[in-house]
Amino acid sequence: MNEIKDIALFEGKEVRKVWHNEKWYFCVNDIVLVLTETVDPVDYIKKIRQRDEELGKGWGQIVTPLSMQTRGGKQMINCANLEGIFRIIQSIPSPKAEPIRLWLARVGTERLEEIQDPELAMDRAKAIYERKGYPKDWIDKRMRGINVRHSLTDEWKNRGVKKGIEFAILTDEIYKGTFDMTAQEYKKHKSLNKENNLRDHMNDIELILTMLGEATTTKLTQDRDSREFDKLQKDAEEGGEVAGKTRKDIESRTKKTVIAKENYLPRTRKNLNS
Repeated sequence: MNEIKDIALFEGKEVRKVWHNEKWYFCVNDIVLVLTETVDPVDYIKKIRQRDEELGKGWGQIVTPLSMQTRGGKQMINCANLEGIFRIIQSIPSPKAEPIRLWLARVGTERLEEIQDPELAMDRAKAIYERKGYPKDWIDKRMRGINVRHSLTDEWKNRGVKKGIEFAILTDEIYKGTFDMTAQEYKKHKSLNKENNLRDHMNDIELILTMLGEATTTKLTQDRDSREFDKLQKDAEEGGEVAGKTRKDIESRTKKTVIAKENYLPRTRKNLNS
């Protein structure tokens, strides 16, 4: 569920965040955009650092570059924890300063609550999808898909798969078997940007087929007790093939393609929180 948890909403605006060293770190540029609505947060930050000499001197201790999703893919982005963000806010004259302080404190607390009770994370993810305009039956499938995905990635991690490139390779094997496309090719097919979450733009059948491919892969891996990467890759290929056969059967019977070019939410809905 990282994709949805890595985004927080303040007054309908997205603030990227990442869990690092047992704390939430927030994207400094996003916070500045929320508080000031400047068109150039980088220049704005430069000016407040010049104006507030103490902030400028301690900038290296306040800000930590962390890997985050951007339009160009994963990049190192300046982030700060709650203490650091509060210090930056002190230098920004804005009527939103106090509300965002309260909001940031709540977001930080929520993560600790989720560690104690993981169901809270699912409930909050549902709430975010509801605000974005998704219907309940779609959200239920998306939540189920998140659980299926977590079961699979837990198996991979426990069997020595490294996050990043190896996860991407195995995931692409499932996508290729299911949809005859890699994840990036699928995004291009739907005219999505690299940072968009593909599954958030799938329709019901696409989500179900994705779950089938991943659930089958998990079962194959568990039944075979696969360990080496090439064996796990074979499991992913076969899991995708099972889902792919189901897709082709549906298409044969309906005389229609399952793979939708359009994004799931109507454009008017998507723009509500974009």
